[in-house]
Amino acid sequence: MNHTPIVITGAGIVSAIGNDCSQTLRSLLDSKSGIAPLRYLATDHHEFPVGEVKLSNDEMADIVNVPKQAPVTRTSLMGMMALDEALRDAALSPSDLRNVSFVSGTTVGGMDKSEQYYLDFLDSDNHKEYIATHDCGACSQMIADHAGRFARVFTPSTACSSAANAIILGANLIRSGRADIVVAGGAECITKYHLNGFNSLMILDEKPCRPFDATRAGLNLGEGAAYVVLESEDSARRRGASPWCSLSGWGNACDAFHQTASSDNGEGAYLAMKQALEMAALAPCDIDYINAHGTGTPNNDASETVAMKRLFGSMVPAVSSTKSMTGHTTSASGAIEMVICMLALRHSFLPVNVNWANAMPDGIIPVNELKQNIDLSHVLCNSFGFGGNDSSLLISKR
Repeated sequence: MNHTPIVITGAGIVSAIGNDCSQTLRSLLDSKSGIAPLRYLATDHHEFPVGEVKLSNDEMADIVNVPKQAPVTRTSLMGMMALDEALRDAALSPSDLRNVSFVSGTTVGGMDKSEQYYLDFLDSDNHKEYIATHDCGACSQMIADHAGRFARVFTPSTACSSAANAIILGANLIRSGRADIVVAGGAECITKYHLNGFNSLMILDEKPCRPFDATRAGLNLGEGAAYVVLESEDSARRRGASPWCSLSGWGNACDAFHQTASSDNGEGAYLAMKQALEMAALAPCDIDYINAHGTGTPNNDASETVAMKRLFGSMVPAVSSTKSMTGHTTSASGAIEMVICMLALRHSFLPVNVNWANAMPDGIIPVNELKQNIDLSHVLCNSFGFGGNDSSLLISKR
């Protein structure tokens, strides 16, 4: 594998704090959380606040020009919105896509429609068109087909590190010479399936989540989608594209400690961050900001803190978890937080870890007020999945 430089030439995002990069930036600068009571998911569990995208399926279908009667899932609609923005930002037309690969991570996929129409599938032919929209690959293909005809379509599914691993796969496709341009990221909607699943683990908070706070009691689920356009430096130069930043390093490690819990010593997280720095030929002191996985659960935040202290010692850089604003967007989180990191790098600010008030014993003090005009050169973005599948992405200013 060669070491061709990889740049990011486009980005698109939709989440609870905005339906595009511009809205997201405004919310970040205002430290405005999108966590709110459930509105769009039909469930009895209204005690749990969530980070829903502030649009109905019909409203999203109008935005992306999909007929309302078409069998399409919420995950796919959010993905279409984010993909459209990323392609516009990178100045890629439908005719360009025949030489572009698409990598989209998801785990829930089309579960929203499957759980809605499951009894119809069993008892009649009603809504049977949604059976084909259920699996993760079907969601990726619907999102891809909306934009045009990509050269290849891939669907990594590694729980909450899915989108980060999609970006790593995209980077490896470029480094291996299999592609010059890859659009990578992820999409995930909230469903009863994983709301109930996280509830069964007893890690949902009935209040707005508080990552790295001594009183943290769990996460708030979120949803959304984000994609970045990865491109070899030579390809960007040929196209006259203006990069946001460089993808200078990445790491993935699986500590296989437990199906759902992180290890006490943060081994997977430590190794992923260490690999990313080593690939970028950077020292720990070179990192200016970490967008932490920071779910707000007692286990994750303690484990991630240990991992950061193992790597950075007493000089842990500025840290915040923007899940305090977006909610935990599960499989899409790596891409959503990657775009947030890109916005922070471009606009020279540190996103706030909202709701934080009380230091954890032996914990870190996250960014708890907006800091602007900050010279950021290298930013690390963490995404950790069930089973210890942990990934870190490192972006650097051009």
